[in-house]
Amino acid sequence: MRIPRLFIDIDLSSGDQISLAKDKSHHLSHVLRMRSGDAIKLFNNAGYEFESTILELTKKNAKVQIKESVKIDNESPLKITLCLGIARGQHMDYSIQKAVELGVHKIIPVMSEFSNVKLLDDRVKNKMTHWNNIIINATEQCGRSRLTQLLEPISFRECVVFEASTTRFILHPGSQKAMPEITVENNELLIIIGPEGGFSDTEVKEAIEKNMVPISLGPRILRAETAVVSAVSNAQQLWGDLN
Repeated sequence: MRIPRLFIDIDLSSGDQISLAKDKSHHLSHVLRMRSGDAIKLFNNAGYEFESTILELTKKNAKVQIKESVKIDNESPLKITLCLGIARGQHMDYSIQKAVELGVHKIIPVMSEFSNVKLLDDRVKNKMTHWNNIIINATEQCGRSRLTQLLEPISFRECVVFEASTTRFILHPGSQKAMPEITVENNELLIIIGPEGGFSDTEVKEAIEKNMVPISLGPRILRAETAVVSAVSNAQQLWGDLN
C-alpha cells in the first residue's frame, strides 16, 4: 500500500510531535480514510521527506509523530521556466499539474492577446491560491520534495524580455526548427506556450525580435495542454532526466 504524502509549510525535525491544520486533518480522515497508527510522509519544500505516524486523528485535529528524515534528490538537472498562456479552468489546471509532474522548475502565467481569461485585481489572488493548490497536490502525488515556483501573472511584453540570458523558445505551429536543433546553455530553458488560441502573429514577431526561437512540435496543431506535456517531455528527454 502506498503511503500518502502531505506538504506541510512549517519547520520539521525528526523526533518532533506536531499538530496538523484543520484542512490537513480533514483530508486525512475524510478523503484518505486514515486512522491513528497509520504511516504518512511529510515534506516542507526543503528537499527532505519525513516518515511519520499519526498518533491521534479526529475530524478537526491530527497529531503526528515525526520519525526519520530522508533526503529526496529527484529534481531535474534541467531548470525549466514555463511561461504559460492563461487558459480557461480545467485546461490551465491540467497544464500546471502535468508541468509539475514532469519536473518544471518555475511557472509564470502569461496574459496574451488571445487569452480568453481576464484577470482583474480581485481575481488574481484567488487564481494564485487555486494554482498553488494544484502545484501542492501534484507534488504530493509525484514524489517531488520541492514545489514548483509560481510567479505572479505577467504580460506577454514582459514575458519576452524575461530571463534574456537563458535559452528561450516560443511554440508556434509551422516553425522551421524543432527542439533537437536547439542548444541549451547552462541547463536552463525558458518555454513559452500560448493559450487555446495560440499567439498572434504580432506576438510571435515581437518574440523573435527579442531573440526567442520559434519552435514547432510537429505537423499537427496541438491543444495548449497537450503542447505543455509534449514540449516539457521532449525537453526532459533531450536535456533533463526523463529516460
